[in-house]
Amino acid sequence: MKVANEFFDRFSVSLPQLENLVAEGLKGGGDWCDLFFEDTFYSELVLRDAEVNSGGSHIDFGCGVRVLKGEKTGYAYAESTEPSALLAAARAASAIGSAPAARLAASSSKPVSGTATRPVPGSYYPAKEDWRTAESSRFIPALRKLDALIRGRDGSVHKVIAMLSYSVTDVLMYNSLGELSADTRPLGSISVTTIFIRNGSTEMSTASRSFRCGPEMISDALLEEIADSAVKGMDERFDARRPKGGKMNVVMAAGASGILLHEAMGHAFEADFIRKGQSIFTGKLGERVARKGINIVDDATIPGNRGSLNVDDEGVPGQKTCMVRDGILESYLHDRISAGCFGLPSTGNGRRESFRYNPIPRMRCTYMENGTDGTVQDIIADVRKGIFVEEFSNGEVKIGEGDFTFYVKSGRLIENGRLTMPVKDINIVGNGPRALSDIVAVASDLKIDNGTWTCGKEQSAPVGCGIPSVLVKGLTVGGE
Repeated sequence: MKVANEFFDRFSVSLPQLENLVAEGLKGGGDWCDLFFEDTFYSELVLRDAEVNSGGSHIDFGCGVRVLKGEKTGYAYAESTEPSALLAAARAASAIGSAPAARLAASSSKPVSGTATRPVPGSYYPAKEDWRTAESSRFIPALRKLDALIRGRDGSVHKVIAMLSYSVTDVLMYNSLGELSADTRPLGSISVTTIFIRNGSTEMSTASRSFRCGPEMISDALLEEIADSAVKGMDERFDARRPKGGKMNVVMAAGASGILLHEAMGHAFEADFIRKGQSIFTGKLGERVARKGINIVDDATIPGNRGSLNVDDEGVPGQKTCMVRDGILESYLHDRISAGCFGLPSTGNGRRESFRYNPIPRMRCTYMENGTDGTVQDIIADVRKGIFVEEFSNGEVKIGEGDFTFYVKSGRLIENGRLTMPVKDINIVGNGPRALSDIVAVASDLKIDNGTWTCGKEQSAPVGCGIPSVLVKGLTVGGE
């Protein structure tokens, strides 16, 4: 992969220097060494009480050095790219990697080539403008307009807190296979929290949109869309009641309810959990885990998506990975280490929060592809008694057992094939593999949710999620 000189200039390094640093890292007998340089510009503006009254910007800059020796990992970083600082980090990583440590009961973790030199077909985030050269003052009118749009849609709005955050990250990577790669990653996000008060009762909503693009993302159409999301369903929220609980069918709406797919199933497909025997899906490659026709993918190639990557944080090109194809578990999500253990190419899922962190297998944008069971109305019509979930809020998942609990942000009862009473204060309890096998209908209305989803597996990483409307039989609904 050809790397422009501007990346070497940005980090004040040269290719011979990178080669020397890798050689230094391997002096302790390591099997592998890689370098991860990062330069991130981040800025935000916050609106409260109809005025933009806070904000700030910062730069994060440095380099992480990783050395692998068998099952041992040495990692060190420098917050500058001065030659002495980089050399000290390489020596520290080499020493840590050479220290005595117990071996895992697994095959060698020596990474295989990630084919990082394979050409990337263009960029999945071609920004028209650069956030770094835009004056922050130009975005203030947009936040004020968003505040006015939300207040104009609902007279019970008490408070609006809106935030625009944006960043641009340059990364440069080099490893002991001689693979060199670089990327420039823009990310812009608008999020809003709205508090409503009616007759002494209080409700709160959140809405957000996030894209890998430049300032051109801010448009009147986007502001209108966010304002609509902020007030959507608020009448029902104030009227909602807690229903009786029990086992029942659950219809999950297309879009944001894909977070359950991410949490309850996607994490269990990440190959570090598989490699350590901690996932409920360990050893099930090639087995049926869902009914025929169900396809689940993790995708880095959706243009402008928050979770997309031209290359991952180990220099492996972004790609679309089919985890479940026609109901059969086809692939786990690999970084270079797990790929080396299984003798497979990396799927491009090696990700890290910043240069201060080791890369680990992480999702990008995880979703289920369209089914053939008609519309969401068709699916609801076949349910005698159940719950229709429009959005989940938060939840908990046990990777090893697969058990999950998710809290319903908004939804309705389904009675005799019709949506009836709005519901609140309920949770959905189940088991990931069992819920996957109990999906009995999948609509053709796939929606990728463009909210500010952030995965917190040891480190933070921007991700995306989505799902068509699906019917899951026999989940436990916690109510009265």
